[in-house]
Amino acid sequence: PSKKNFCFKAAKEHNIPEDLNKILENKVMETVADLCYINMSVVEMMCLDGADREGIVSKSVSSHSDLIPGVYEGGLKVWECTFDLIDYFAEAEIQFTDKTVLDLGCGAGLLGIVALRGKAKKVHFQDYNSTVIDEITLPNAVANCINEGNRMGSGDSRKTTKPPSKRPKKAEHLPNLLTKCRFFSGEWSEVSQLLLSSNKPFSKYDIILTSETIYNPDYYSALHDTLAQLLHKNGRVYLASKVHYFGVGGGIYLFEKFIEERNVFSTSIVKIIDKGLQRCIMEIVFK
Repeated sequence: PSKKNFCFKAAKEHNIPEDLNKILENKVMETVADLCYINMSVVEMMCLDGADREGIVSKSVSSHSDLIPGVYEGGLKVWECTFDLIDYFAEAEIQFTDKTVLDLGCGAGLLGIVALRGKAKKVHFQDYNSTVIDEITLPNAVANCINEGNRMGSGDSRKTTKPPSKRPKKAEHLPNLLTKCRFFSGEWSEVSQLLLSSNKPFSKYDIILTSETIYNPDYYSALHDTLAQLLHKNGRVYLASKVHYFGVGGGIYLFEKFIEERNVFSTSIVKIIDKGLQRCIMEIVFK
């Protein structure tokens, strides 16, 4: 792709289709940490059959890569730091009640779905790739709202429940939870522009959640500026990351240094996970 495409993947909002059953057609559900999510390999097969207008699946398969800068940014996989962050919400008793939340670089959207379950007032989901939003994030949000609408927010999200049937329940109408959601694709700075210049009312986010988004130092500036533009002055960012991304060069300490030099935010590492590759959770607030 040309340099221009690389830098500016246009932003768009994805509407929630009226017929929710259509979104979940031919999808196979799995459950993890009491959340439903779509089986990714089935999605990949459907995308190779033509459901992927961006062609990211065939490019990812042919280049044997989970990341193709400026083309595909990893949203077809649930990365491990997502679960680190979900565990941290429970341990630190992070409160989502009545908060406006952004799941930035959402992929499967599990972080935003946990916030919805925690009675957030609004949850917005953003991913670089429109295919990821249409084929994965939206179906996951719909499946969780339908399967769990009756018990969302009811206590501990870790309670084991009977896994949902492989075929999701029929949806009769738009569950209330889905009316709290909006879905966006496109590059970060383009999405911030879209939100800030939209004629729809927009309030800055109380909480921004993001996982495994700092692997490429080329994106630090766009990420930093997006957080600065979209976070409420008293808001918090929770960012989960590996300490170092081999082969791409990014990592938590490099991003921390980048933030320090910009002098807009304060950061603190609130948790270190030592299993396997060392991983961290960072909290970011305005100075």
